[in-house]
Amino acid sequence: MTLCRPARAVLSVSDKNGLVGLARELARRGVALLSTGGSAATLREAGLPVEDISAYTGFPEMMDGRVKTLHPKVHGGLLQVRGNATHEAEAAKSEIPPIDLLVVNLYPFRATVAQGADAATCIENIDIGGPAMIRSAAKNHAGVAVLTDPAQYDDLLAELDAHNGATTLPFRQRLAAAAFAHTARYDSAIATWFATQQGETFPETLTVTAQLRQRLRYGENPHQTAAFYVTDPAEGLAKAVQAQGKELSYNNIADASAALSLVSEFPDKPAVTIIKHANPSGVATGPDLLTAYRRALATDPVSAFGGIIACSQPLDGPTARAIAERFVEVVIAPDAEDEAVAALAAKPNVRLLLTRTLANRAASGVTVRSVLGGYLAQTRDALVGDPSTFKVVTRRAPTDAEREDLLFAFTVAKHVKSNAIVYAKDGATVGIGAGQMSRLDSSRIAVLKAQDAARTANLSGNPLAGTAVASDAYFPFADGLIAALEAGATSVIQPGGSIRDAEVIEAADKAGVAMLFTGLRHFAH
Repeated sequence: MTLCRPARAVLSVSDKNGLVGLARELARRGVALLSTGGSAATLREAGLPVEDISAYTGFPEMMDGRVKTLHPKVHGGLLQVRGNATHEAEAAKSEIPPIDLLVVNLYPFRATVAQGADAATCIENIDIGGPAMIRSAAKNHAGVAVLTDPAQYDDLLAELDAHNGATTLPFRQRLAAAAFAHTARYDSAIATWFATQQGETFPETLTVTAQLRQRLRYGENPHQTAAFYVTDPAEGLAKAVQAQGKELSYNNIADASAALSLVSEFPDKPAVTIIKHANPSGVATGPDLLTAYRRALATDPVSAFGGIIACSQPLDGPTARAIAERFVEVVIAPDAEDEAVAALAAKPNVRLLLTRTLANRAASGVTVRSVLGGYLAQTRDALVGDPSTFKVVTRRAPTDAEREDLLFAFTVAKHVKSNAIVYAKDGATVGIGAGQMSRLDSSRIAVLKAQDAARTANLSGNPLAGTAVASDAYFPFADGLIAALEAGATSVIQPGGSIRDAEVIEAADKAGVAMLFTGLRHFAH
C-alpha cells in the first residue's frame, strides 16, 4: 500500500508545542482525534473535537496513569495490516478500527535526570505506553504514520497537501526510521542512568547514541563522507553557535574540540591556544587576550597558518583585528564584543564559534573511539595533578617562577599527542614536539621549532635558555632529558616511574637543573 489517507489519529504528547495547530489541521481534513490526559484537555480547551482513549477503549486510566494506552483496541488499531483478510476479520470481530496516525513524544526522562531529580521521580518519568505505541506504529509503517517530534508536524501537513490528504510509503518509512532511533535513544538514556545509579562506569552493554547536528562536506579527506553528531546533554563544542563563516568541516570540528579542551585548562586568566592537525602549535597566557595571542603565535608562526584559535575569554576588538591579519580557519571564544565581530566580518570565510562557556575541564564521563570491529571506552583524562603532591627528585628545587612554568608546560603536554615534549617560559610555549615514536625525536623537534621561530622573529640568543620542559610520560633513557638540557632548559617535569629514573635524575643533577616527578602520565594517542 503506497498511499494511506489517515482517518483516525492518536495524539498523546509531553511536549505540547505545536499540538493544537496540528490537531486543528487534522480535524479540518476530517481526521478523528483520540487523546489522553493533558493532551486531551489541551485540545478540548482549544475547542477541538477529541475522544479520550479511556472512552474509546472502554477501560479507564488507572495506576496513576501508568496504564492507559496498553490496550488491544489501541495496539490492534496500530498493528493490523491493511488488506490482510485475517487481520481485518479479527479487527471487525473485536470492533477494533484502524488507527492511521500516531503523534507521541515521551515523558521527559533526560530532562528530569538533568534537573537532579531523585530516583523515584526519574523512574516515574520512564515512559512505557508511549514507546510501545511508537514501536507498534513504526513496525506497521506500511499503513501507519508515526510522529515523535514537533519538528515533523509541518512535514506531515505538507505531505498531506501534496498527496490529496494521504501519506506516501517513503514518507512513512522515514518517520518509522526516526521513531525507532527516538526510542533507542530514549532507552539508552535510561540504561545509562541505571548504570550510573549502580556506580558502573563500564556496564555489560555500552549504549552510545547521539543526535545529528549537521552533515559535513566530507571527512578527513574528500573521498570520505562525514557528519557531526552531538550527545545529550550537549557540552563543549556541541553547544557552540556559529556566528559567521563557511560550513564547518570534519577536521575543523576535530581541531576546534581540541582547541576548546586545551584553552579550558585556563579559565581564570586570558589564554589563547592555536591548534593545527589536533596538536597545539602555540599556547600562552598573558595580562590580556591580545598579548596571549601574540605570544602563542610566536611559538610557531609557520604552523599557525590556517590554524584553529581558541580564547579563554570573550574576544575583544584588538585581538580580533590581530587574528584577522592572518589566515585562520576557526576562532572559538565564550563570546565576542561587537567590535570583534565586525573585525572578523571582513574575513567572511572565517568560522566564528561562540560557546558561551568553556568546557568543564574536570568533567567526568567516558570517551569512546572506534577500532576495527568495536569500540574502546575510557574515562576522560580530567586530571593535571595536585602540584602540592609533585615530588622534587633533584638536589636543586625549582624556583617559584619555574614551578609556574613547569605546571603550565605539563598542562599543555596533556593535550599534545604522545610522545610529547613541551618547552615553556613565562606562561607561554616556546617549543612543542608532538607525536613521535621516540621521546628523543620529540625533544629534537621541539628545539628545531623554537629555533625556527626565533629566526623568523629575528631574535638573537638561545630561545630555549631558562625554559621549563615537560614530558607527558617518563624519560625511558637519559638521552631525551639530556637533549632538553643541552637545548637550554633549566627545569623539568615528568611523571617518573622508569626503571632508569636514577640515571635520569643523575643527569639532571649533573646539569644543576631542578626536576619534579608528578606520578601522573598523560599519553594522548
